[in-house]
Amino acid sequence: MAASFWRSCCSSRRMINQLLGRNVARGVFASLPHEVGWKFLHMTGELLGTPAVKILMPALSPTMEEGNIVKWLKQEGETVNVGDALCEIETDKAVVTMESSDDGILAKIMKEEGSKNVRLGTLIGLLVEEGQDWKQVEIPSDTTDAPSLSPQAAVTAPSPAFVSPLPKKVEHLPGKLQFRLSPAARNILETHQLDASNSTPSGPRGIFTKEDALKLLDQKQKGKSIDAKPVISSLAAQPTGVPSLPPLASMPRPAVPPVSVPAQRASMSAFTEVPASNVRRVIAKRLTESKTTIPHAYATADCDLGAVLKLRQELTKGLCPSLLWTVNNIKVSVNDFLIKATAVTLKQMPDVNVTWNGEGPQQLQSIDISIAVATDRGLITPIIKDAAAKGVQEIASSAKALAKKARDGKLLPEEYQGGSFSISNLGMFGISSFIAVINPPQACILAVGRTRMELGIVVDEEGNEKLQQHQLMTVTLSSDGRMVDDELASKFLESLKANLENPVRLALC
Repeated sequence: MAASFWRSCCSSRRMINQLLGRNVARGVFASLPHEVGWKFLHMTGELLGTPAVKILMPALSPTMEEGNIVKWLKQEGETVNVGDALCEIETDKAVVTMESSDDGILAKIMKEEGSKNVRLGTLIGLLVEEGQDWKQVEIPSDTTDAPSLSPQAAVTAPSPAFVSPLPKKVEHLPGKLQFRLSPAARNILETHQLDASNSTPSGPRGIFTKEDALKLLDQKQKGKSIDAKPVISSLAAQPTGVPSLPPLASMPRPAVPPVSVPAQRASMSAFTEVPASNVRRVIAKRLTESKTTIPHAYATADCDLGAVLKLRQELTKGLCPSLLWTVNNIKVSVNDFLIKATAVTLKQMPDVNVTWNGEGPQQLQSIDISIAVATDRGLITPIIKDAAAKGVQEIASSAKALAKKARDGKLLPEEYQGGSFSISNLGMFGISSFIAVINPPQACILAVGRTRMELGIVVDEEGNEKLQQHQLMTVTLSSDGRMVDDELASKFLESLKANLENPVRLALC
């Protein structure tokens, strides 16, 4: 009877081994206790849930690398159709609404509202088909990207169904590193030719950090100072009456500062960390790229705005005899006239309406003017499409609507991507003149200052000279020397000045 019971137990054990796959992964499960095997067998039914469709962080702009979850517009358990707004995502340009590409039920939100710096391709939610139990959705194991896991979570997170065997002891070879180096630590080791094979890394996941490298460098320099310390031989007996000097070894040695050691970080109380938004990081990256890779050239001109201001006053009153038609209280700004004049000048000089494609210039057919708008999240440049074909009133309406959407973070990607020429106006802040940085891949950007009054000598119809007030505005053109040389930039400013000082030309184009 005992033998029969033993055979039945062995048969049951073999059956369990087959169910657990021990014949396939024998090296993994051979050392597991029977209690763990029974636990794994009983948990397999719980792990198999409702299959789901993954919702990944999309690329909502060409330069987007990560985004922030601003708000979920659907909640768990709600039905979702194709084209429905799922959530609002802050990209490197604006806040964009993400639409669903599948039908189903939103079963799980993996990234809550307020999640920052979510990388592209990261799982942010799960959908299940209609009619399925969304509460039993199967959660994938790769719910987050590896860098977002904290070291403590990576170490302490238990695995319910798998017990990894003990790692084999790695034989340490002198001079060969058995751990990873951070970029800063690698630079210090290579610069000072340090050997870190005998050091112990202190960073997360066994990374040899910058602090470890600095500590090793400090130990090396202390060792050199001890080795280079001269051995003082015993001094001969001094003659009587001559005061004895103290031994040289007892004299204080001047502290020798370490060579090429990176500066120590200031104390935490000396500053406050300010988190950078995605927009701010992209602006910093693109400005640095522009100033380091584009040969900037600058040209400045003063434009007399007397005729433009007179025409603007006539449009506001409702009569415009200078243009021979009647209008109804059109409210336009000087900047609207400037956008129109710039577009007309680009139409007259198509060689300036170009962008750099990486190997050479390409001339654009459409004249699209990017206008710089300051927002709480940083600077953004919405685009007035085909500005040369629009009137000043239409440009004014488009500019006002785009500026409001930019400040509200509601710009669509097609409303700020592209452009052939940029204008940045700081005149409303009292700035007389400034120099702007080119917005790649565009060739030029125009920096506009405030309008100011100046006295100048003019000659009247009778040939007499007299003093007259002029309302001048300084504009500075920053141009890419690879596409727009100094001569072409000067001719462009000359034509722009003529178009602004004679606004009738704007109506004829």
